[in-house]
Amino acid sequence: MSIIIDYRGVEVDRAERTVLRDVTFQVSEGEFCYLVGRVGSGKSSLMKTMYADVPVASGEKAEVLGFDLTSIRKKQIPYLRRGVGIVFQDFQLLQDRSAMSNLRFVLEATGWKSRVEIDDRIAEVLKAVGMDNKGYKMPHELSGGEQQRIVIARALLNRPRLILADEPTGNLDPQTGYQIVKLLHRLASEGTAVVMATHNLQMTEDFPARVLRCEDKCLTC
Repeated sequence: MSIIIDYRGVEVDRAERTVLRDVTFQVSEGEFCYLVGRVGSGKSSLMKTMYADVPVASGEKAEVLGFDLTSIRKKQIPYLRRGVGIVFQDFQLLQDRSAMSNLRFVLEATGWKSRVEIDDRIAEVLKAVGMDNKGYKMPHELSGGEQQRIVIARALLNRPRLILADEPTGNLDPQTGYQIVKLLHRLASEGTAVVMATHNLQMTEDFPARVLRCEDKCLTC
């Protein structure tokens, strides 16, 4: 089983302040991990380093999908991000177009040309998240849970090896949130590594998986 994330002795800085130091952990293909910690503990900053939105300050090794984050060039970042699906808490859907059009926009922006292949891929990801009958709806016509399923479908479009979900249940009621976590666990069981940031410790007990904890500027496994 291949290693998707490999951090050794990594330091994460924000605004000239050390957020996390000596971060060492690995995530393997198809593994599900929770990233927990209080607000401001560094969860989001650490997650952002994984797709080169926040630079790695220093470290013996910092690799994601084989890309060396300590020396990654700007022109390499889009290739890294094509292998990473990102799920945001606040959805970030385009409000002026349907769910299907949101997905089509992403595929066209990442180089897909064939209309048939685009339509087929959209149908596949909508079915994977249980939204195959609601792709025609506008975001405001969907519930919070349905919007989050569309966001997960968007994250799946380019067949990522890694999904990063930053508080994906934060704006959802508990029952809907649990449905989203079940979906993410299923995707991991099908081979996609998932790292999910959450402050909901009950969820980590109800849906057990490995827990990475940000606390006192350190990451404990």
